[in-house]
Amino acid sequence: MPELDVLDSVLYHEESGEGVPFVFLHGNPASSHIWRKVLPGVGAPGRRLLAPDLIGMGRSGKPDSEYRFADHARYLDAWFDALGLDEVVLVGHDWGGALAFDWAARHPGRTRGVAFMETFVRPLSSAELGEGPRARRELIRSAEGETLALDRNYLLESAFTGGVLHPLSEEERRPYLEPYPTRESRWPLLQWARSQPIDGEPADVVERVEAYGEWLAGSGEVPKLLLTFDSSPTLLITERTAAWCAEHLPALETEHCGPAGHHAPEDAPDAIAEAVAAWAARHGL
Repeated sequence: MPELDVLDSVLYHEESGEGVPFVFLHGNPASSHIWRKVLPGVGAPGRRLLAPDLIGMGRSGKPDSEYRFADHARYLDAWFDALGLDEVVLVGHDWGGALAFDWAARHPGRTRGVAFMETFVRPLSSAELGEGPRARRELIRSAEGETLALDRNYLLESAFTGGVLHPLSEEERRPYLEPYPTRESRWPLLQWARSQPIDGEPADVVERVEAYGEWLAGSGEVPKLLLTFDSSPTLLITERTAAWCAEHLPALETEHCGPAGHHAPEDAPDAIAEAVAAWAARHGL
């Protein structure tokens, strides 16, 4: 699969098909590998499916960087431009959803539709978090959390055992784990975990989320699809958040895809693929 020279590094991506570009953006601490069971169900004549690994993640390059939201967006911008992608349909999970919104907000003329799941549609307050997510957020921001994330690979080890309804075996987790053999290689994962826009911090991320929130609220011409799930305490988009989206985001359709944890493409790939493919067909995407 292609490795594309981007700025001072390279971005790896999976690619298949020809036609309208459907770009699948993963979150933390995943990679394009999380879409492996979704992509076949979305593929159809006239669709070009692309799933990049974010900079510093998966098989993409790992340059010397702070790996802030703006850094990821900058490399993605260069990747979109290098491939000449226009009339794009974006599909995002977790931070991939936030990056999809951010790209669409800054490139409205190049965006045909956005499907998203388990991502940040607006800044949050800690009061909106459950006891478990709130405690985890406090841990990750501490010195102990840094040791866990960088020295013991806590973020990856827990994501696909505790963040899913069906824990992955050691063999199934290996493609996720292999790109992060050292303390230094795990820094992007920790930076993402500390970047959740909660209680006004971090300010740079909150600013980006608020900016794409304005686009979401004012882009009635762009079809949107929210995928929701149930049966897991790790879910980010709850019934309350889904109801907020239905009230505030124009041109939104919501499709419930059944039981799944936060890393839903591992638990419900077929339901996700079916929902995205049907939505795209309805809107001629």
